[in-house]
Amino acid sequence: MIAAEVVESQCGEDMTDLPDWMRPPREEGWFAEDLDRLPQAPRHTELIDGALAFTRHYWLVEGEAVGPVVHVHELDEPTKACVPTGLFRDSPHVTVPFEIDIDLAELVPGR
Repeated sequence: MIAAEVVESQCGEDMTDLPDWMRPPREEGWFAEDLDRLPQAPRHTELIDGALAFTRHYWLVEGEAVGPVVHVHELDEPTKACVPTGLFRDSPHVTVPFEIDIDLAELVPGR
């Protein structure tokens, strides 16, 4: 949650306008020593290994030209890897971690 709070406090609702210090310095992402060169970063900024911090169920909601799309992922216990379990453009219907059925068109004003 800290990263989301930082983004919101720095950028407001528009997350496309990130400050430069929040953009990784290389295509591979961040390295621990990069934190030493970020004086603007909040004091308690940490790098978290995504594989170690992954929750059992993860949704990524993105906007496409035709509307929102939901990417659903789940933690695969044997491999400890994040695996895709669904891609929804109209109405995601899932039963784990709880049952949900949403009409994505209702979430976008003017559609």
